Amino acid sequence: MPELMKAPSKEPSIRLVMLPKYTNPDGDIFGGVILSMIDEAAAVEAQRQARHRYVTVAMDSIQFHHPVQVGDIVSLWCQTVKIGSTSICIHVEVLANPRWSGSEKKVTEAVVTLVAIDQNRQPVPILA
Repeated sequence: MPELMKAPSKEPSIRLVMLPKYTNPDGDIFGGVILSMIDEAAAVEAQRQARHRYVTVAMDSIQFHHPVQVGDIVSLWCQTVKIGSTSICIHVEVLANPRWSGSEKKVTEAVVTLVAIDQNRQPVPILA
């Protein structure tokens, strides 16, 4: 069903300044905070593609390439990879723009799979 996918957005799904409350004891942003942001960004993109209630069922392997620091602006860019009958796969790329330099760096990326569900938490067709 790729012909029914909307084109990638020209804006990030999420853009956020990293605050001290997100740091571990060493002053870096917790990896779990980034993972949560990936999950949220994928949900935003899934909603943009087709309005449903979604649950995340999988997130592929994550590797962090660069640390994220307090003050960095983190942008999460999404692109729909595949829309199945009840599931949608979203590629999420995480970029950090350090506060004191203009050199944006790729922090990590993931493919997130979400399933559309009804009020009884049963899978429903996405594009019926």
